[in-house]
Amino acid sequence: MATLSVFGAQWGDEGKGKIIDLLAAQADVVVRYQGGANAGHTVVVGEDKFVLHLIPSGILHGNKLNVIGNGVAVDPVVLLEEMDGLVARGIDVGRDSLRLSASAHIILDMHKVIDNLSERFLGAGRIGTTGRGIGPCYADKAARTGLRVMDLLDPDRFRVRLRATLAEKNAWIEKVHGHAPLGVDELYDRYASVGQRLAPFVDDTGALVRRAWKEGKEILFEGAQGAMLDIDHGTYPYVTSSCTGVGGIGAGAGFPPQAIDRALGIAKAYCTRVGEGPFPTEDHGPEGQRIRDMGHEYGATTGRPRRCGWFDAVAMRYALELNGASGVVMTKLDILSDFDEIRVATSYDIPTVGLEKVSEYPASLARLDEVVPRYESRPGWMADITGVRQYEGLPQAARDYVEWVEELIAVPIVMLSVGPERDQVIPRGKND
Repeated sequence: MATLSVFGAQWGDEGKGKIIDLLAAQADVVVRYQGGANAGHTVVVGEDKFVLHLIPSGILHGNKLNVIGNGVAVDPVVLLEEMDGLVARGIDVGRDSLRLSASAHIILDMHKVIDNLSERFLGAGRIGTTGRGIGPCYADKAARTGLRVMDLLDPDRFRVRLRATLAEKNAWIEKVHGHAPLGVDELYDRYASVGQRLAPFVDDTGALVRRAWKEGKEILFEGAQGAMLDIDHGTYPYVTSSCTGVGGIGAGAGFPPQAIDRALGIAKAYCTRVGEGPFPTEDHGPEGQRIRDMGHEYGATTGRPRRCGWFDAVAMRYALELNGASGVVMTKLDILSDFDEIRVATSYDIPTVGLEKVSEYPASLARLDEVVPRYESRPGWMADITGVRQYEGLPQAARDYVEWVEELIAVPIVMLSVGPERDQVIPRGKND
């Protein structure tokens, strides 16, 4: 492994949690470098189901160091709840297994209030956020007015900085949105006590990860959301507020980009998206609903139903090229087992600008919802594949589908997932 980046290659919810959990068994350090508690990595271990929002998936292995990097927007209350929940289920969450960057920005109640008020204010132009304060927190970071984990550890400094930033936020909350202001003393009491509980876990995580790398440790970088939700390269403005791919590691983990050996993209055998924004292959009919039902496509964090559709090879090629992927893990192949015909978008038409059969993702197009996918199809396999563990054991039609997609995306598919359990994977022997 050495250093491996694992990123979502679609619109998020690709099943990264399971794959990262699987790969974490080989790692010494697992690093989360961006996003916030809007991420939900689901891992199934036997009869137990774990949904992780901020803590890296390596925590379930018990002998890994899990790092929350400086690029993560940390809700300290949610983090403590997650830690306590894991401890209650017998998972070790001590300083030897978890570290939190002192430089990570923190989400406060005011960020959540502004997030929800702003969405209502936008009306039909809403982005479809989770309302968890991620965007406003990152906005404060960019505006250089944000509070960081290190501020929580100094009560006097925290009160001064909280009072200053809340004065500005309350003016916005009251005068623009007509909402009741938040009280500084109440917020101070709530978060100062949280800071004291988190203090033992706080560290210079960038230095920690770099030191582990110099010592020859195996390091796994865990991305949240997906490439098509990247703040710079996704379907802007319907994106998340951070760099979701390999490019986010340098800034979000304090790690030299040239030291990342490999990048592995995670993608479903079909596509889903949560929230607003363009989604070329979305199926609004019965087949889309059937994919949703078969795949249990509801958000791990929010419970929101996901929008569903067919695999988009155009967007996938873009995401893989952007992140320099050397391999792909295809998840949820088993969900397509009940379809007698399986479609894939192989190119786009863009009628508004007179273009046909566009094979490259039109990232510079202002209205990405104007693209019309062109589909090709292959026969389905109509057989249960959840018990298959060797590639040769798959029905021929399933292998044909995998190899066809592999040819379309021009990156090797190195592993298949055929169910939620840890062992429901099929290696393909192409992961060099």
